[in-house]
Formats: sequence, structure tokens, C-alpha cells
Amino acid sequence: MTEETKDEQFTEKYKLDPNSELRFEVESNATVLLELSEGMGEIFGSELAKNKTYTFPPGSKVAIFTWHGCSIRMKGKTEVAYVSKETPMVMYVNSHAALEQMRQKAEDDCSRGPRVLVVGPTDVGKSTLCRMLANYAVRLGRSPILTDLDVGQGHVGIPGTIGAFVVERPADVEEGFSQNAPLVFHYGHYSPADNLTLYNMLVTRLADVINLRCEQSNKINVSGVVINTGGWVRGGGYEALKQAAGAFEVDAVFVLDQERLYNELKRDMPEFVKILLLPKSGGVVERAQATRTEYRDNKVREYFYGVRNNLYPHTFDVKFSDVKIYKIGAPPLPESCLPLGMKAQDNKTKLVPLLPSTGLLHHVLSISSASLPTPDQNIIEANVLGFIVVTGIDMDKGSFKVLSPAPHPLPNTVLLVMDIQFMDIK
Repeated sequence: MTEETKDEQFTEKYKLDPNSELRFEVESNATVLLELSEGMGEIFGSELAKNKTYTFPPGSKVAIFTWHGCSIRMKGKTEVAYVSKETPMVMYVNSHAALEQMRQKAEDDCSRGPRVLVVGPTDVGKSTLCRMLANYAVRLGRSPILTDLDVGQGHVGIPGTIGAFVVERPADVEEGFSQNAPLVFHYGHYSPADNLTLYNMLVTRLADVINLRCEQSNKINVSGVVINTGGWVRGGGYEALKQAAGAFEVDAVFVLDQERLYNELKRDMPEFVKILLLPKSGGVVERAQATRTEYRDNKVREYFYGVRNNLYPHTFDVKFSDVKIYKIGAPPLPESCLPLGMKAQDNKTKLVPLLPSTGLLHHVLSISSASLPTPDQNIIEANVLGFIVVTGIDMDKGSFKVLSPAPHPLPNTVLLVMDIQFMDIK
């Protein structure tokens, strides 16, 4: 196809000056095609290839930044599309440069690379900044561990989990990072507030496993860890952030868009932890609760069907007798009913066996890597192998139908129930 024909095919054209950004949001029932025709541009730290057509699905919120100027061609319906010269990218890149200096020092000293916790209220661009920091690091030949503690969004695994993976190549512009063997832990709820005791226990467990991984590879150890967090920054949420900072022994905390949080952390963090206040991008938009719910459903759908709907999950029956189903956390009991020496908090991390019932319909189940028989603690702190959804229950036959990314049989027999439900409506 000639350049002239391509020019006719694309309906919108934008010329970006150096250090400016094209921001657009795709309409809910549309897709947008985009191409870089001249210069150099990047999306959240991933470079755009020249003359390659990229497709963005409904609801995408995209920002194309250019350091040296570029031309963009676009086709499709957007809710909004504009070019902005007001962008915090220089500050973000300076933050990356500071981390890279710490990596170089770690290399020289044979010590540990930087560990940075990215914090802030909801919808300030925390996960986007983490993606940028990981992308910039990997473009310099590093292999950082990207860690996600935001159970509400689930950027590693699915919502209701925390996890981490080693970043070995820049994120794909359309599909994000290629997650090769991510480490994922079952939490089971959308908010740390639902079971803070369990949440903090799992964060500590994840930090311990990451420490072991760093010990096994000098390159990963020097590259460091980038940690994304949720938007709950008051009360128990603030305490959970401090606990996470301690568990990961972070060297730096990047606070996005909240001076109050920045000052609290300056007061409470050890002297050696660098606290940096960064502005949020003007392109970051607050999401309504309905949008957040839709995003969560889409994350579960992507797990089974792929970002482009190009995966084909399997459906098969599982006998009740072939699996053991548990829920973590028992209902609270009054102090007077507790066994001697037991605290009410202990109930939060109690493993409760469940009998199969119609109440499991549409629930997401985590497949634990723990083998039976094993102490309860081992199951609670074991990573998960994957997820299934209960799509049908036949009490007479003693079996339930599941949606699974892999064919029968299940990789393990220990299943953990999530609060999270998924209706498989294509």
C-alpha cells in the first residue's frame, strides 16, 4: 500500500512537537487504528514502530508521547482526542534515571538494586508509571521484577490476587507485558479491607519469594523491583502500605499526586528511604464505579479468552469427589466463644472446607499449587497455578461444569473460592 493510499485510509492526522503528548479515549463501541508515520513516539514507555498499524479496543485510554516530535495517523471514533504540551514525562524519566544510577551502583558494589513502591489514591496513574519504569529499565538491558499489590485491578493474574513477574522485554503496545510464568497468590476479594490480616500475610510471603528469586539471579537482583499498590491510602490502607514497604525493604517511595500522603510517609519511613512526590498526568481520568467493575470483568475475560479474543477455553465436568474446596477466613466469633489462647484475628486466616453447593455458581476458583495432605498454612501461602469458573452445578450427578484455560484434568485438586464472580456471556 502506498503512503498516499494510507493517508486516505486514515481520517485524523496529528503533528506532535517535541515533549508533547497525543491523548485519546476510544468510544465504548468502537475501535481505533493508529500509525506512526514520521519521527519517534512511545506509549507508556513502549516504542511505536514506524508505519505499523496498531488497534485499540473500546474503552482504551492512550497517551502517545514524543521526545523529538512525530506525526500520527488515526482512524476510528474517539470520545476525546487532543495534543497536550503539559506533561510530567520529564519528571518520570528523571525518576527512572535516579533508579538506573542505583542499579549501576548495585552492579559496582555487588549489592541489591533499587526497590521502589509507587503509591497514591485511586486513578492517579500508578500502574501506568510502574509500566513506564519497567519499560525504561528493560530497554537498558535490565530485568526488573514488576509486582502488583492492587487486588482491585489485578494487573498480574486477575482481580482478587497479588503477583509478580520478571520483565524481560518491553510491553507490547496493544497487549501489555508478556507474563512468562508469573507468581500469583490467592487473596479472594476486591479490597484489602475485606481481610487485612490475610492481605498483609500474603504481601510478606510474596516479598520473601521475590527475595529468594533475587538471590538466584544477579541480573534480576541488580535490576530491582517496581511495586504497584492500590488506591486505599488512609487508615488500614496506609498501615498496609507501610507494612508492604517494610516487607520489601524498599529504598524509594514514589507518591503520585497527594501531598498529605507524601508528608505522612516522610514522617513515618526510615531515613534511608527516599520519598519523592510526583504529579499525575493531566491525561489521567477518574473512573466511575461502573467503569471499574467493567474493567475487572474484562480482566477475568481476558484470562480465559485473550486480549484479542483469540484464546479458546475448555469446558468440562469435575466430580465433587475429585477435589477439595476451601475458603480462607471464617466468620468472626465473639471473644467468649473462642478457644483458650486464640485471638479473633486468627479466624481471618483460617482455612474453611466447603461442601459443594449451588452457591458456587459463577464463582472464580483458584487452583492451588499445594498438595494434600499439608498443613493449612501451606495452602494459604501457596502460589496458584491458574483459575477456573464454575458455570454449572449438578447436585444429582455430584459434579460441576467449569470454564478452564487448559483441557481436562485440572493440574491440582485443591481449589480456593473467591468472592469474585464471572458470568461467561460472549
